[in-house]
Amino acid sequence: MWVRLFSICAVVSALSACVEEPVPVSPRVCEAGDLQYLVGRPEWALEGMVFAGPVRLIRPGTAITMDYRQERLNIEIGRTGRIIQVYCG
Repeated sequence: MWVRLFSICAVVSALSACVEEPVPVSPRVCEAGDLQYLVGRPEWALEGMVFAGPVRLIRPGTAITMDYRQERLNIEIGRTGRIIQVYCG
C-alpha cells in the first residue's frame, strides 16, 4: 500500500513540475502602453512608424489566428479607418 501511495505522489509531483504558470504581460513588452495615443487617430498615422517587434494590423473582417505572442503589437482598425485598440498579444 505504501509503495502505491508513494508512486501516486511521485507521479503527481512530476506532473505539477510540468505546468507553466502564466506570466503576466506588461504593455511595455510590445510597446502598447506607449502607443495608446494612437487610439482614435486615422490608420495613416502609422505610416513611417518603426516598431521594435512584430506588428499585426487587424482590419474589419480580417481573419486572425488565436495564438498569443506577448511581444506582438496588435493594432486594431475600425470600420471608419481609425485605430480603435492597441494591445499586446
